[in-house]
Amino acid sequence: MFNNSINRIWIALLIATGATFWLGESGLSGSAGMTPVLLMFTLAAAKGLWVIYDFMELRHAPALWKRLLVGWLGFVTGMIVLAYWIGQR
Repeated sequence: MFNNSINRIWIALLIATGATFWLGESGLSGSAGMTPVLLMFTLAAAKGLWVIYDFMELRHAPALWKRLLVGWLGFVTGMIVLAYWIGQR
């Protein structure tokens, strides 16, 4: 099962999902400042990259497609973090 890279990535996605769920439900995001929130969004961005590169099979795609999708992921993640930060001020 773990010889295939897709299976390893799938397990990593499950672990990252569990970690983000735990961080969100633990209450740390309200008391510890931005650190847990940034960790949750870093994990979410890593999950997005795994999906883009491996499950959508864009690892060997033309550079334009990779730039568009990774740029979109970075933009959306950045806007959500910015909105959270503005809301905390």
